[in-house]
Amino acid sequence: MSAETGAGRIVLPEIDSTNAEGFRRAGGLAGPTWILAGLQTAGRGRRARPWVSPRGNFHATLVLKPTEPPETVALRSFAAALALRDALVALTGLPASFALKWPNDVLCNGGKLAGILLESQGLGGPDAVLCIGIGVNLIAAPELALVEPGAVPPVSLMQETGLRIAPEAFLDALAPAYARREATFRAEGFEPLRAEWLSHAARLGETIRARTGAETREGRFETIDPAGNLILRMAQGSIAIPAAEVFF
Repeated sequence: MSAETGAGRIVLPEIDSTNAEGFRRAGGLAGPTWILAGLQTAGRGRRARPWVSPRGNFHATLVLKPTEPPETVALRSFAAALALRDALVALTGLPASFALKWPNDVLCNGGKLAGILLESQGLGGPDAVLCIGIGVNLIAAPELALVEPGAVPPVSLMQETGLRIAPEAFLDALAPAYARREATFRAEGFEPLRAEWLSHAARLGETIRARTGAETREGRFETIDPAGNLILRMAQGSIAIPAAEVFF
């Protein structure tokens, strides 16, 4: 276990899904642990969508055993997004290039660079497990034809910056960045993370579309509230949206 990150590290050449491996190994882990895979054969994103995971991109999961209520545990997606941005800025020196898209994506020059998937088991109980899955297009991005119409187009870090960063080197930056964000979350709660997340939020104050199931709402992205909900200002007033697909 690293003294700097307070977390262990497991590196695997190939796996189906780092989140799935996290749940398989959770019972035998003594503390927070990163699982990094060179290749994922069954990576997935939100709503069980496939996540393209070629070798050279970053595919990793942080396995935690949280004690807080489920609604508090879920706020770690914002800690993860901020840590991702921290790592990207540290490695590239390009702070203006990276923005955060609600609820859990990181953008580079307006394109989707990274995604975060939180999955959990047994929250609120003695055997609670949280897997924070993170995928970053370090060297390659999915073809635009594979992306849902209207979604933010995917980009790779190498394409946008010219920098080629190895997955383990990326984890060397991400793991301590997340440890710092986790320490803030535990000591001070969500508010400082919320305030900083908003300072890097993509399209804050602008008109966006939020789709929940078959319903799409359009309005001004006003803020996120203390529960992490998207606050959308519409003609009839502001509404809080706990989960949605956001389109610009």
